[in-house]
Amino acid sequence: MTVGSNSEVGYTGDPGALDAGAVPAARAAAAAVGGGAGAGAADLQRLAETTGRIRAAVETVIEGKPEVVKLAVTVLLAEGHLLLEDVPGVGKTMLAKALARSIDCTVRRIQFTPDLLPSDITGVSIFDQQRKDFEFKPGAIFANFVVGDEINRASPKTQSALLESMEERQVTVDGTTFHLESPFMVVATQNPIEMEGTYPLPEAQRDRFMARISVGYPSPAAELRMLDTHGQVSPLEALRPVADAAEVARLIETVRAVHVSDEVRRYAIDLVNASRTSPELRLGASPRATLQLVRAARAAAAMDGRDFVLPDDVQKLAGSVLAHRLLPTAETQISRRTTEQVVAGLVAAVPVPALGGAAHLRR
Repeated sequence: MTVGSNSEVGYTGDPGALDAGAVPAARAAAAAVGGGAGAGAADLQRLAETTGRIRAAVETVIEGKPEVVKLAVTVLLAEGHLLLEDVPGVGKTMLAKALARSIDCTVRRIQFTPDLLPSDITGVSIFDQQRKDFEFKPGAIFANFVVGDEINRASPKTQSALLESMEERQVTVDGTTFHLESPFMVVATQNPIEMEGTYPLPEAQRDRFMARISVGYPSPAAELRMLDTHGQVSPLEALRPVADAAEVARLIETVRAVHVSDEVRRYAIDLVNASRTSPELRLGASPRATLQLVRAARAAAAMDGRDFVLPDDVQKLAGSVLAHRLLPTAETQISRRTTEQVVAGLVAAVPVPALGGAAHLRR
């Protein structure tokens, strides 16, 4: 490999929200129609079975958080990246590792620290004395699942090493581009409380995460079960893959075929535009946010067995997909309103489109 070349190389080494409840007639009419030009019934059945196995496997490790696990799988099928933000000890890293281990694919973990270098993530070209040429040594980003622990403890320079790979699914080193294998997902964790020695994620980095999840504390019953299951041996050690990378790639293709009507597309755009004009925000959601909101809604619809997206899907995902991208005004912060609450207010204020029946939801 020659430094400064412009070649492209495919590297194959092994290195919340409100429920609208406003479209029951449209839902019933659409459900009464068989077939469709989108995802087939057999594909949706296979997707439901596979995601059910993945969710069940992860839930053996993460007690009492089925909705959190479902959202994580939704982001996976929507080809997004996931940011887990919560207080220490609630299972952020455990969730990321359990999701990765439930699928038979390449997994790398990166412990972000202040002295971590960008080349530790992307890789580096090393001169081979015998060959008299540079040889590329791939970094930790070359995997199907990349678990980034405490991402905000690395410097902004190191954080920026993820930008190209997360958006374009490729890595460029010394003028040579290496394509990443599919599926590719970054699951990063950060602690919002302990801010000493951390570097807040810049807007460009946060915007590349499809969704942000707060795991939250378990219920007393779930915590009691956790003491039983985690008391002697970690269930993570006993977790075995229930799907493989090729199977997940096929599920992603099924999700891509889920139909989104013009009305639902415009509704997603209206929600995002409302964030840009809200007096409570000094920075609204980007066009990338609109795209990722629709992608996530497609995945959610497919997991519910539908080959079409409802406004309900968009509403339920709006908080997780939009809130971490928004910057509140000083007045909003003084009033102690979170961006999640602002998004919930936007969902309540933006009119839900009137759907006349299945013809508006499907091709």
